[in-house]
Amino acid sequence: MLRPPFFDRDPVKVAREILGATLVRLTPDGHRLTGRIVEVEAYDCPRDPACTAGRFHAARSAEMAIAPGHWLFWMAHGHPLLQVSCREAGVAASVLIRALEPLEGLPLMLEHRPVTRERDLTNGPAKLVYALGLNPASIAHRPVNSPELHLLLPPGALPDDQVAVTARIGIAEGRTHPWRFVLKGSPWVSPAAPSMDLAQRENIQD
Repeated sequence: MLRPPFFDRDPVKVAREILGATLVRLTPDGHRLTGRIVEVEAYDCPRDPACTAGRFHAARSAEMAIAPGHWLFWMAHGHPLLQVSCREAGVAASVLIRALEPLEGLPLMLEHRPVTRERDLTNGPAKLVYALGLNPASIAHRPVNSPELHLLLPPGALPDDQVAVTARIGIAEGRTHPWRFVLKGSPWVSPAAPSMDLAQRENIQD
């Protein structure tokens, strides 16, 4: 089980290392829901324009400046997104968990979030929060090794040839930062295009 000191460092390195880890959710009534992390993004406010531009303003970024290795929820378009804090207290940095491959508890996940196609169940950051039945009020600011929600590292790090590195999703500033890590070939990765890809398309259209 990963413990808070693991996250007391550069979130870009943390994001790469937790790709392929298992997120474990134990519900209040004893059900076990797990998923393999197949997509993550890093946010590192001291060097990240995405943290201070537009809707990523200083007050919201300050929410990330808690002790490392604690769960956070970032609200986007009214939906909660699951993050874990990085770096020392007072420095805003985090890793956003963007997509999961369901492993255990699929029937209950589908009760929490009914979908027509199973691949749409957890292939986005808000989707996985709902599928796991997470209540931000009871999880936020709890340590990452809490029984109700924790992370287990895989037996070995994913080799580079299994990992795609891209720009992040849905940002205008910092759109060139290669801080999104994706498990290649996974059908559970979110369908959204990286921000840099969108920028290139806009330039072509103009």
